[in-house]
Amino acid sequence: MADTQTSTNSDSAANPFVQVPIEITISVGRARPTVKELLQLTQNTVLPLDKRIEDPVELYVGDKLIARGELEELEGDPQGRLAVRLTEVADLKSGL
Repeated sequence: MADTQTSTNSDSAANPFVQVPIEITISVGRARPTVKELLQLTQNTVLPLDKRIEDPVELYVGDKLIARGELEELEGDPQGRLAVRLTEVADLKSGL
């Protein structure tokens, strides 16, 4: 455990960019309406996705797939926010 901590600290000292926050986009599915259907969208329209509720979600940094996971409610959060439990993670050390 100490080796991992030392490595992380030395990585941070050697490369200050490891502390920069990044945005991860979670994709739950895609919709493919026609242009006509798109122009007819109104409040309360239901737009079907190409995924089922139990299908894994995909995590992206830019257009690079970095992981897959399952949606769940953030435990203990009074606002009922969503979270993702990762089930697969790409080898990110080789770069994005």
